[in-house]
Amino acid sequence: MEEERKETVVDVTHDDASSEEGEATADSVMPSRSRLGFSFSAYKMPKRNPKAFTTWETLLLGYQSLGVVYGDLGTSPLYVFSSIKLAEPTEGDFLGILSIIFWTLTLMGLLKYVLIVLQADDHGEGGTFALYTLLRQHMNFKSEMVMSLKSLDSDSNLKFHSRRSSITSKAQKFLEESTIAQKFITYIVLLGTCMVIGDGALTPAISVLSAVQGIQSRSSTITQTHVVWISVAILLVLFFFQRFGTSKVSFLFSPIMILWFGFTAVIGVYNIVRCYPPVLKAISPHYMFYFFADQKTYGWSLLGAIALCITGAEAMFADLGHFSKGAIQLAFCTTVYPALILSYAGEAAYLIKNPGQLSTTFYSSVPEPLFWPMFVISTLAAVVASQALISASFSIIRQSTALGCFPRVTMIHTSKNHEGQVYSPEVNFFLMIACILITVGFKGGAEIGNAFGVAVIWVMLITTFLITVVMIVVWQANIALALLFFSVFTIIEGVYMTSLLNKLEEGGWVPFAISAIFIVITLTWTYGRSKKAQYEAKNMIDRKNFEELMTSTRRVPGVCFFCTDLMNGIPPIVRHYTELIGSVRNVTVFVTVRTLPVRSVLPDERFNIGKLGQSGVYRCLVQFGYMDVHSMEGNEFAESVIAAFREAAEDEEEKKMLDEALQDGIVFVLGRVILKMTDKQGRFRQFVINNFYRFLQKNFRSNIATLKIPPGKHLQVGMLYEI
Repeated sequence: MEEERKETVVDVTHDDASSEEGEATADSVMPSRSRLGFSFSAYKMPKRNPKAFTTWETLLLGYQSLGVVYGDLGTSPLYVFSSIKLAEPTEGDFLGILSIIFWTLTLMGLLKYVLIVLQADDHGEGGTFALYTLLRQHMNFKSEMVMSLKSLDSDSNLKFHSRRSSITSKAQKFLEESTIAQKFITYIVLLGTCMVIGDGALTPAISVLSAVQGIQSRSSTITQTHVVWISVAILLVLFFFQRFGTSKVSFLFSPIMILWFGFTAVIGVYNIVRCYPPVLKAISPHYMFYFFADQKTYGWSLLGAIALCITGAEAMFADLGHFSKGAIQLAFCTTVYPALILSYAGEAAYLIKNPGQLSTTFYSSVPEPLFWPMFVISTLAAVVASQALISASFSIIRQSTALGCFPRVTMIHTSKNHEGQVYSPEVNFFLMIACILITVGFKGGAEIGNAFGVAVIWVMLITTFLITVVMIVVWQANIALALLFFSVFTIIEGVYMTSLLNKLEEGGWVPFAISAIFIVITLTWTYGRSKKAQYEAKNMIDRKNFEELMTSTRRVPGVCFFCTDLMNGIPPIVRHYTELIGSVRNVTVFVTVRTLPVRSVLPDERFNIGKLGQSGVYRCLVQFGYMDVHSMEGNEFAESVIAAFREAAEDEEEKKMLDEALQDGIVFVLGRVILKMTDKQGRFRQFVINNFYRFLQKNFRSNIATLKIPPGKHLQVGMLYEI
């Protein structure tokens, strides 16, 4: 990113009115050093383009993606056939099921995700939130709910980076003018995002349990309870290793997945040749019709189990930020897709000859000499399978926090070369607890598979809808082509979903319960931030009143760094502070911290400075890259900022004042805003703001933790906003 310094000036007319807990992240802002006296509302912003990868880097990332992205999708042969219940299965039944699996993988995996959905990235990021931000770059969102999902100045930044055409379609005009449609899109995005997080808790449970259950076929003394607790132990180890980062984990996991795909493909070919060589004729779709004609309504009910063959496909898009588009496409087309087809074909061929072993298909189809090696590889591969959606959950929470619709959690960048590779201890702990509860609670029963299928299909349906909107608004594709895409995949996924509807009571409620937790947090946080932004916009100190305030307030020696998320304008807490303290320092600097989408900010671009009229009153935008340490320890930060002011100042008296103020000592002031909903707003809104939102404020990370300011050098000032 540092190599590209194409700049233009964009006027940011709104203030970043994010809460004191929410990080003021500028997803597309890279200001360069301004001089004293310049308007602070004009910034030079580089055009953000996706990183270009060399052939070697693509091959390397493709190798790594096998250990992170494709574990879930790749290990689905462990449990798909064994999840299907047939009283007296025939050759036609198995050929029909294989045909359904083949066309599901081809249409939904290869055509939809690899060839179409991966094209809808937002500067290299994937997932439902990436689709949402991509739409916001090309549409004017007006509803209050939508606007509150990001600080008010973000839309101008987003539009700057889009390649928006001047031609506006009728569909786009409708979406821009309809607040109902905008809210619907927003809620759909939130639901899809939370469903993916639910996947992050369900995937490890079903994958590890399915692998470990194979050991029961070797000993009658091993019960399902033993299997459950062995699985719990494996899951604890898995979540412990998340802290080492995607890159290190993938290098450890990728060899396992190569062994897995290699062994399953070879075993599949072995079973095809030994049991039923013409099994690949199931590629013909007419076998699907024969299956449904024979099984009728019961065949439709089995689709919920067959849908498990595509689980993990959504990780290709959700984990895009960890790798690259080309790497994920390369790995799927050359390794994952052919290995899966051969594996399922081999299982179908084996079942045609041995229909009574349907419930133990995978391990029964493994040749006897390879059982224990495959048991070890399967267990390790199941652990890898869990990685895909765990990594996706980290990325999603990061995107949600950046958009301002989720409270800040600890987000650690685990790679110096890839911005998207992140780890969150809090999210990891939540997923671990949820996964263990699901594993122990359902004891490895069919309920986990039902819950898993519901979550996967809902995410796919939501992705289909959003991609259709992207086709119309962003790609400006022919409306007939967009509707064809929507119709085909909505019908396919809709049929799968109808089959899963009767499974809601049998575990299908789990992903909705997990999603509800995150949706409540998201909506509460978003609503609270919007109310805070409205209050500050209404009560912001204008330039004239601010100058009068500074003139009438007593000055004392030293430097005060007043940390605020507002880039332009003075928040009302400043007046509150001066009234409480009764004085201000000779040098007062309003500091805003930004984290930019680059690895490290160059030293000469660390500070963007401006003067606020009054002598000794300044504004400073501090910029960090995602791998930079956000530290304000000691006098180093203060000395660096003052040095920047001295360099820009032409008045010798001003330089002398700056030097003397630095010698007299420094203090950091951080505002702590508490919202209180009055009786006029209704009891429900009072509960949301006065109880739940305040709970989130207290229990999630604050600015103090991010800035690492020494306790002895900061003063926290609280203010009550009555709204």
